[in-house]
Amino acid sequence: MADMVVGRDKCGEQRLVSLPLSRIRVIMKSSPGVSSINQEALVLTAKATELFVQYLATYSYRHGSGKEKKALTYHDLSNTAEESETFQFLADILPKKILASKYLKMLKEKKEEEEEEEERNNDEESDEAES
Repeated sequence: MADMVVGRDKCGEQRLVSLPLSRIRVIMKSSPGVSSINQEALVLTAKATELFVQYLATYSYRHGSGKEKKALTYHDLSNTAEESETFQFLADILPKKILASKYLKMLKEKKEEEEEEEERNNDEESDEAES
C-alpha cells in the first residue's frame, strides 16, 4: 500500500487519500440507514471516490476539447456525462450550460404548448357535452 500514498496532511506527512475523511464521514452519515462507519470503509470510500473523479477527468480530457487547450473544462465534463453510457447517471448533475435567454425561450414554448393542450382538452370536453 505504500505506493498508493498520494496526499500530504498539514504537517507534511504522507496520507493514503487526498480527500478529507471528516467530510466524507459527514456525507456518509447523512444517509438515514447509516449509524456508524468503520474506518476502513471510510478510507476505501475516499479512495474509490478519488479514483472515480480521476477517471472521469481523464476520460473527459481525452474525449473533449481539452487536448487542444491543454485544459479540462466544464463543457468537456458535461459532454462526457451526456454522451458516454458509463457516465450517463451524471447527466442531471452535470447538465450542459445554456444561456438564460435560451432557457426563457424554452420555458415560453413549453408554456404555450401546455396552454394549447389545455385548450384542446377543453374543446373535446365541450364537444362531448354537446353530444
